[in-house]
Amino acid sequence: MKKTKIICTIGPSCENEDVIEEMVKAGMDTARMNFSHSTYEEHKARIDTVKKIRKRLNLPIGIMLDTKGPEIRLGTFEKGHIELLPEQHFTLTTDNIVGNEAKAFVTYKEITKYIKKDDKILINDGLIELKAEKVTDNDIYCSVIHGGRLSDRKSINLPCSHIDMPYISETDKKDILFGIENDIDYIAASFVRCKEDVEDIRRLLIEKGKPNIKIIAKIENAEGVKNADEIILAADGIMIARGDMGVEIPYEKLPSIQKDLIKKCVSSGKISVTATQMLESMITNPRPTRAEVNDIANAIYDGTSAIMLSGETAAGKFPVQSVITMEKIAEYTENTSHTLNQSNLSAIKSLTVTDAICHAVCTCAADLEAKCIVAVTKSGHTARMVAKFRPHCPIIAPTIDEDIYYKLSLVWGVIPVVNGEKSTSKELYDSAVEKAMETISLSKNDLIVLTGSSSVNLPKTTNMIKVHRINHTKSEGHHI
Repeated sequence: MKKTKIICTIGPSCENEDVIEEMVKAGMDTARMNFSHSTYEEHKARIDTVKKIRKRLNLPIGIMLDTKGPEIRLGTFEKGHIELLPEQHFTLTTDNIVGNEAKAFVTYKEITKYIKKDDKILINDGLIELKAEKVTDNDIYCSVIHGGRLSDRKSINLPCSHIDMPYISETDKKDILFGIENDIDYIAASFVRCKEDVEDIRRLLIEKGKPNIKIIAKIENAEGVKNADEIILAADGIMIARGDMGVEIPYEKLPSIQKDLIKKCVSSGKISVTATQMLESMITNPRPTRAEVNDIANAIYDGTSAIMLSGETAAGKFPVQSVITMEKIAEYTENTSHTLNQSNLSAIKSLTVTDAICHAVCTCAADLEAKCIVAVTKSGHTARMVAKFRPHCPIIAPTIDEDIYYKLSLVWGVIPVVNGEKSTSKELYDSAVEKAMETISLSKNDLIVLTGSSSVNLPKTTNMIKVHRINHTKSEGHHI
């Protein structure tokens, strides 16, 4: 049973109900809807399909909405594409024209305010590079440094410029409101630059009465990397979006940035998602490259909470096989990773009572070789804080709230279960033990460690540890 979670992007290759169900059974934990593509009707159909399957299979499959973010893009071309040659002159304009071999429309009207002579302009994920030669009110006159084929609506990156554009566009706001109406669990917020971007989304969610939707801030440009500490603090987690990040940041720096960001997330108890090109070759091939296998394994050794499939499942030939492959790599890597648990259980300065209790729970479970940790949780906080210390055993997280049940789908090592409301602590923890026995295989004399609040009604007051020995087929063991 793997602890690292798998996110799969739902698209034309896998939107069929039977295929999504196979992906769930293969190891998918969260379904991602990429709002850079598809219509609301298509997204709603996919969301409804995931909801139908998770209810039928009784599994905590989360639903993630990935925003477009504050993107700058080209417009369209007369023939759909052009060819740019090195040293050619090419103009970017804010005039709303159909592009040709000499000129193309840029979607951001204020772009000329932020570009100066000699600035680098990257197009199509950095494959095409322009140099600004002259800037006027509406036009940027450029020379082509690296050419190539340029087609409709390709992305533009400006590594030399700080663009002061509003974070939540009208399009993103409409998309988020659509997600709220359809009960999504996570928002993957694209191109987050600073904590204020996260706070803008948080305010919108609170305003609409959905403060529990989790925000995963996508770190994918130089500004986001620079402000990573404050972003991690403000968000519920981050996504290390290596594709766009690699456009603005030298590629040789990406591995160390990835390791640093994952480490910061683990130490703060936040979700980390490693994404982009993890099994890229499986878009067209049934087997991964050996480099891809190593890439996934190294992210898991670093302690990433989740790994993500994009085009592999959304548009690839082998969506189910991609999930199977990722699950196999994850499970084997975790089973052979001896240093991960030891490093996270070493002496850590606890900032809160919950931190100290959860650290003690994990060391106790390790010392006793407990079969699982049962983290009874009302808000999800206890389960997340136990997961922070990356224990060797599964974390069963009974919760009375179905909403929290789905929002724990991306938390490392956590198996959420829905547990009915109880009136006393004894009833609550007896019921939690029964849920653990229903969820994983437990035998007579097995030890499990329980944690949570000594009060049944107070969230975020983790203050209790119990060791429980299983006696019979039900929860008739005894606390030690």
